[in-house]
Amino acid sequence: MEKLIEEFSAFLAQGKSENTVKTYTLDVKQYFRWFSDTYGMDCKRLYRENVLDYKTYLLNVRKFKGKHLNAKTVNRCLSALSSFNQFLIDRGVQSDIVVEKSDLIKVQHDFTNPCIIEKSDVEKFRQRILESGDKRLYALVTLLAYAGPRISEALDLKLSDLSLETKELVVRKGKGGKQRTVYLNTKIVTALREYLKVRSSDSEYLFSSRKGERVDRTVMNKLFKRFSDTITPHGLRHFYATLCLQNGFSIHEVASQCGHRDVRTTLIYAHPSRNEMIRKAELL
Repeated sequence: MEKLIEEFSAFLAQGKSENTVKTYTLDVKQYFRWFSDTYGMDCKRLYRENVLDYKTYLLNVRKFKGKHLNAKTVNRCLSALSSFNQFLIDRGVQSDIVVEKSDLIKVQHDFTNPCIIEKSDVEKFRQRILESGDKRLYALVTLLAYAGPRISEALDLKLSDLSLETKELVVRKGKGGKQRTVYLNTKIVTALREYLKVRSSDSEYLFSSRKGERVDRTVMNKLFKRFSDTITPHGLRHFYATLCLQNGFSIHEVASQCGHRDVRTTLIYAHPSRNEMIRKAELL
């Protein structure tokens, strides 16, 4: 089964982001465990009856931190199985599609802005990191908060992608394989310059590890948790998009900077925050 999982991961890597590859791989492994526990044998191919039974299990039995899974999580698991279904078809293991789009649970899009952190929170976070002496993390956090790249995009950046003189950087491995130019403010340029002064690595990657390799995102996630219980790399991306719209950027400008394929994704940042919605509800 391990070899099959490795081949599936390689299949996904042809068109999915690194994060999606990891998530879908874990989801399929979870399905294998459920299948083995339920039927007492290994899963060799997908059957629609099994997939629908698994959907019922996800909705009614499986829990995370004591709570039933939400619809978005169930849909992600089904999407992972859909990709695995396509992988098995490509390998000639089966020819039928057993996971259909209609199997996904319809979810009403959240009207509220997903950003839950304020600018004061971000600045306190940056200051704690600055005072700790970690200039690499400080530069990365400043870049995420005030330029909005995905964490995977930031960690994929190479020195050659950056121009501090023109205040630009090129994201070469954006979502969907699209390349884009991101514009930097003085805050970012200053943080990066100070980091580069003490950077001793010969690696081509901007944010390199001690071994000269690309820093793994799990390492950065641990560093984030050292300085904050609430701020995450993706949370800083939400913060950036919200801040841009609050400061006069157009929807299309923010979509371009963030690398959103659909401006409807960007529009959610124009919505009121959850706290604002709660405040308004109390006025009724």
